[in-house]
Amino acid sequence: MVLKAELHCHVEGAASPALVARKAATYGADVSAFIVDGRFVWHDFTSFLRAYDQASALFRTQEDYADLTEDYLLALSAQDAIYSEVFISTDHAISAGLSPRAYIEGLAEGMRRAKAATGIESRMIATGLRHKGPDAVMEAARYIAENPHPLVTGFGMAGDERMHHPRDFVRAFDVARDAGLGITVHAGELSGWESVANALDAIRPSRIGHGVRAIENPDLVRRLAEEQILLECCPGSNISLQVYADFPSHPFPTLARAGVPVTLNSDDPPYFHTDLAREYDIAAAFFGCDDGALTEITRTALKAAYVDETTRNTLIERLNADKTVRAGDADFAGSVASS
Repeated sequence: MVLKAELHCHVEGAASPALVARKAATYGADVSAFIVDGRFVWHDFTSFLRAYDQASALFRTQEDYADLTEDYLLALSAQDAIYSEVFISTDHAISAGLSPRAYIEGLAEGMRRAKAATGIESRMIATGLRHKGPDAVMEAARYIAENPHPLVTGFGMAGDERMHHPRDFVRAFDVARDAGLGITVHAGELSGWESVANALDAIRPSRIGHGVRAIENPDLVRRLAEEQILLECCPGSNISLQVYADFPSHPFPTLARAGVPVTLNSDDPPYFHTDLAREYDIAAAFFGCDDGALTEITRTALKAAYVDETTRNTLIERLNADKTVRAGDADFAGSVASS
C-alpha cells in the first residue's frame, strides 16, 4: 500500500462508533438514536450535526481525549499513514466543561502514545468556529498564541461558511500568523467559489479546507495554481453531504490537472463511512490515480504540513524510501515473471 498523510480531519469527528459506545457505557448514556449496528446513522445535515454533537459530548476528561487521538492515530497508522493533522476546538473543550489546557494536553498524550507504538507523526490545528462570530474566533486565536504547545502548529476556522465575511476575522488570523502558526480556513464546500476567493483575499491562507467549489470559476482555479494554494480535499465527505452527486462528477482530477495542489482527507471519517485508505482508493478508482500519483499526493501533503523542516524532511525521506522499495519489488516481480 502507498504511504499516506492527512491534513484535514476534525478530532471529535474522528471518534469511532466503538470508542463512542465505550464512553457511553462509562457515562451511562444511550447512543441508540445515532449508532446502529456499529455505525453512525443520520439522514441530513441537521441530523448529522445532532449525532456529531451527541457523540462529542461523551468526551469529557483529559483521558477521554487521550483515548480519542490514540485510537484514531493507531487506526490511521494501520492504513499506512505516516502523518496526520487534526482540527481541534477549544470552544468544544469549554462546552464539555474542560479547560483548553487539559483538552490539548489530553490530545497530545494520545498523540505521544500512538507515536511510541507506531511511529506516526501528528500535529494539531486549533480552530475558531465561524458561526460563533469574530469575537469567539479572536478568543480562540489569542488563547493558542498566548499558550503555545509544540504539537499545535496551525490555526484555522471551521463552522458554517455561510455566516459572516472572511474580512471579519482578519485580526484573529493576524494574531495566529504572528504567533508562527500555519494558516488554513474552510471555504468552498457548502458555499460557492466566492467563498474561496474571499478567504484568499482577506485571510491569506496557505491552504484551504475543501475549496472544491473553486472549480466554478476558471480564473480562481488559475489563481490557486499560480499561488500554489493547497486544497484539503475530502471526496467521501463531499459525496455524503451531496456537494457533488457522485465521484465521477467530483472536480478533484480537474483541479489537479490545472496545477492546483490537492490532497486526500477524510474530514469526519466514521460519520461519512470512510477513512483515509478509502479516500486513496476513491482516487484510484474514480480519479485515475495510480500508485505513483497517490505517492505524489502524499508528498504534496507533507510539503504543505505545518511541521518543522527537520520533521518534514524525515517524513519525505521515509516516503522516498518506501517508493524505492516498492519500485524494486515491482522490478523483481517483473524479472521473475519474464524468466
